[in-house]
Amino acid sequence: MLRNILSVFAGIIVGSVCIWGIETLNHLLYPFPENIKPDNMEGFKNYIETLPFLGKFMVIVGYALGAFVSGFVATKVSKSEKPSSAIICGVIFLCFTIYNMSVLPTPAWFWVLGILIWGLVLVGYKLALNKK
Repeated sequence: MLRNILSVFAGIIVGSVCIWGIETLNHLLYPFPENIKPDNMEGFKNYIETLPFLGKFMVIVGYALGAFVSGFVATKVSKSEKPSSAIICGVIFLCFTIYNMSVLPTPAWFWVLGILIWGLVLVGYKLALNKK
């Protein structure tokens, strides 16, 4: 039981680091305007609205990498043949993604991919079970 709980924490941490890494790269390509402060939500929303397609798509790429790695790590740490740890990671990330999409101006395609992409935890799970 403890191993399963730790596996979810490990999956969330590693998945978060992957998302953070891709989003950091994205902010290097599309930097914030100098006048935006961390507590300026309206300025951040304006930044998101003016972000080009590739800037928004990079967020989806980060989610995809995070989902895959999260499912893989959670499965490896749990040492279980069941996908429960990977699925729990995916559901937790999905909840955060839906919250972010509901408070930020995101287009319809982003909603569709932002929800579907978390199914990649199961690809990470399957790859982690590969014993070759």
